[in-house]
Amino acid sequence: MTSPEKTPAATALSPAPGFVPPESVRRVACVGAGVIGGGWVAHFLARGYDVTAWDPAPDAERRLRRLVDAAWPTLASLGLAEGASRDRLTVAETLEQAVSDAEFVQESAPENLGLKRDLLARLDAATPPGVVIASSTSGYPMTEMQTTAADPSRLVVGHPFNPPYLIPLVEVAGGERTDAGAVARAARFYEAADKSVITMDNEIPGFIANRLQEALWREALHMVANGEATVRDIDLSITEGPGLRWAVMGPMLTFALAGGEGGMAHMLDHFGPSLKSPWTRLEAPELDKELYDAVVAGCDEAADGRSIADLVAERDRGVVEVLRATGRLDGGKGTR
Repeated sequence: MTSPEKTPAATALSPAPGFVPPESVRRVACVGAGVIGGGWVAHFLARGYDVTAWDPAPDAERRLRRLVDAAWPTLASLGLAEGASRDRLTVAETLEQAVSDAEFVQESAPENLGLKRDLLARLDAATPPGVVIASSTSGYPMTEMQTTAADPSRLVVGHPFNPPYLIPLVEVAGGERTDAGAVARAARFYEAADKSVITMDNEIPGFIANRLQEALWREALHMVANGEATVRDIDLSITEGPGLRWAVMGPMLTFALAGGEGGMAHMLDHFGPSLKSPWTRLEAPELDKELYDAVVAGCDEAADGRSIADLVAERDRGVVEVLRATGRLDGGKGTR
């Protein structure tokens, strides 16, 4: 793990010829059309953008259109932007065609550092000058990915949460060679595209949300490996417990409420000593065959015959209901 790097302070990035303000972007290129990339495509289409996608897989277009079709009822229930249509999707034959007239680029290739470096360099060479190129990486700092690009100043991280068409969060960060103006442009674009944006001041592997999620995941694996809890127990402990509170406010404010009228100060005074208790093991357990099989079997049991498509639809309906119940949707019009 690399040490945190400070994201450059905000400065003005000189507009290139043909510069389009982030709020006026209409044409988005999505490079990589798997689960994350396809989710981005669905989101941008639902917000009324023209989207050009490219993925090297032989059956990429079929899979992408099937993903968009599956997500569309959920997006319609959230509320589509004026002019939103699946007909505004074009699947390009080459990467260069996909980005030739792009006004914003979202890269969502697999998590392989060498692949990311090469792809971002290709995107930089093919994309019009001044256009921001964002990576959906879930863990790599941009400093590690922008090493071979001719113009690393416009490369940023735009890390979504799965599925991007439904979960509002996107974490934006630059690398050591990223111009802070590009970070600011990306944040403004995502906000215009109805995303909830965290602009990070420090570059850390995994960013914010994934680091928190990873801590929970590692402890869950330890409990399964040690026979302390089943997959069902672990999921219920969140969905019927703190997950209900986290849907309304995060863990910090939730813990502040545990202090009663004294707030976080009283909570720390009262529960601070428990930080020395053996309540968590952050080192990941060995993912041997026994643990692997136990986790897979536990998830199969929890699915109870439901297919992945069934579970995706169930998840999406539930998240929409939570968004509505917690006031994150504006009068049912789909704006967050």
